[in-house]
Amino acid sequence: MSAEAKQLEDKRPSFAGALFVILFLCVALFVQVFVIDEAWVTHITLILASVVAIIVATRSGYTYKECQDAILYGCNLAMLPMMILMMIGVLIGSWIPSGTIPSLIYYGMLILTPTIFLATVCLVCAIASVTTGSSWTTGATFGVAFMGIGMGLGIPAAMTAGAVISGAIFGDKMSPLSDSTNLGAAVGEADLFDHIKSMMYTTIPALVIALILYAIMGARFAGGTIDAAQISLVLDGLSANFHISLIHFLPPLLVVILAVKRIPGLAVMIIASLVGAAFAMIFQGVGLAEMLNYMNYGYVADTGVEALDSLLSRGGLQSMMWTISLGFIALSFGGIIEKTQMLSVLLEKMGALVGSVGGLITTHVVSGILVNLFSASQYMAIIIPGRMFRPAYKKLGLLPQVLSRTSEDSGTVTSPLVPWGLCGVFFYGCLGVPTLEYLPYTFLSFLVPIIAVIYSWVGFAMFKEGDIASVSHYKEDEESAF
Repeated sequence: MSAEAKQLEDKRPSFAGALFVILFLCVALFVQVFVIDEAWVTHITLILASVVAIIVATRSGYTYKECQDAILYGCNLAMLPMMILMMIGVLIGSWIPSGTIPSLIYYGMLILTPTIFLATVCLVCAIASVTTGSSWTTGATFGVAFMGIGMGLGIPAAMTAGAVISGAIFGDKMSPLSDSTNLGAAVGEADLFDHIKSMMYTTIPALVIALILYAIMGARFAGGTIDAAQISLVLDGLSANFHISLIHFLPPLLVVILAVKRIPGLAVMIIASLVGAAFAMIFQGVGLAEMLNYMNYGYVADTGVEALDSLLSRGGLQSMMWTISLGFIALSFGGIIEKTQMLSVLLEKMGALVGSVGGLITTHVVSGILVNLFSASQYMAIIIPGRMFRPAYKKLGLLPQVLSRTSEDSGTVTSPLVPWGLCGVFFYGCLGVPTLEYLPYTFLSFLVPIIAVIYSWVGFAMFKEGDIASVSHYKEDEESAF
């Protein structure tokens, strides 16, 4: 063992210490949400949990400087996503006055009916996210428009948001353009397309079931429940205050094209925002100073229709600051518990549960969900359990794509359900629906992990050497976590 490795081993926190940090966070969040009923102070709760984590880490031998470096590590993980989130605020602030989002809402309300709305939302967002490789881009464009259409059709906002997110994370999981898809394959050391083929076994059945559930829910809104007068009021309000035209579909089309060409997400958001600003000045007659104000502080609608004004008064860089600050604080806490080995200590205690295929997959799924909860990062939820349990997959003879698939079956799909996680804060900031409200309707997030666990116990799609042709194999590595 090298001197550096021995030094790290000497500073490993005890299981009791690591567990205390996690229990403190759980209790603090419970008290905050259910006892004092202050859902908006999660920032302070996470700061307190970070203080407790630092105390435990320093008692284990870490210096404050090392804890600070761990905080900076977490903040660095958050930097690019938070910059993208800023630009999504700018994009929404430019696409509303440009007529793009109003036009998407207008034509969507003409075409869609309540009966098929939720299933259509999920399917369209799934296609869009597979094409772009980004659940965030899908949520910020198609998702925002669908929220408006759903409002006009009388669909509860939480249901619409759940359908949007279910579709969006399908592509985030399945697209070869997605960063999480590529990360999952890399963590499992699987060929990218072997990884995607393997994920089809769990994700496509989950999508089909979700579409059926959304169709059943949509049937509740059939049979003359549409308020025709309200829809007419919304359509008239849109056409009277915005330039409504199919030409405004060009900005979202541009986003899809740029994403397919693998232009980085931050650049796509900047370009799309500038195009939206140009459309606002050309078609809506918005002045430059006014446009800059919208992009910074958000658009304030005054259509005379209260529901429409509430929907369209949004966006702007500053509107994302609450969400962004939560993301940085949550990732700081995640950085501390990762770099001070607390997560490793907790996961290693689960080693006794991985002697069978069913036990291994179940433990991996649960671990991925827990890491999502306590690190606030789907990337950590993919990487840490994936690398920790890798030797157990090798020992049982499972192919790399089973490991990589399980990493995403637990990490990627559950990330939007964590109110303080990157995806949770993003979708709340973007769609305007609190995480705990849309959570019950985000069916794909529940179905995929359940299907993965069921498969593991019945032995279905648990690929081993010789079962299927595969070009990917584990690299030789004698390291073992257990």
